[in-house]
Amino acid sequence: MILLTLLKGKLHRVRVTAVELEYEGSCAIDSELLAAAGIHPYEQIHIYDVNNGDRFSTYAISASAGSGIISVNGAAARRVSLGDVLIIAAYAQVTADAVAGFRPQLVYVDEHNRIIRRNQHIDSAPA
Repeated sequence: MILLTLLKGKLHRVRVTAVELEYEGSCAIDSELLAAAGIHPYEQIHIYDVNNGDRFSTYAISASAGSGIISVNGAAARRVSLGDVLIIAAYAQVTADAVAGFRPQLVYVDEHNRIIRRNQHIDSAPA
């Protein structure tokens, strides 16, 4: 059986609201944002920092619903700065037969990490 790793959920251009070096790890994310992107607490996530180009992985934990919190914690806190713009992605392994019907949950936010748009496909890239 062939498994392909596909984008499952993405939070696009969220802003870092807290950086907690002494916390035991993870990235705390507003639970409404997690649910919208189909990301579960303790699920592995990949974080891409738009400001500095850094890319790393950690796991998600749930923050208060509607809070807009994006708190990068523990060792990962050294990789971002307060206010940085991030792309947070989660991936799933899907059988080759299931690829045709697979759709990611894409969530776009404003400068306060409030949802402004959702989609299940990425528009064509600019030429």
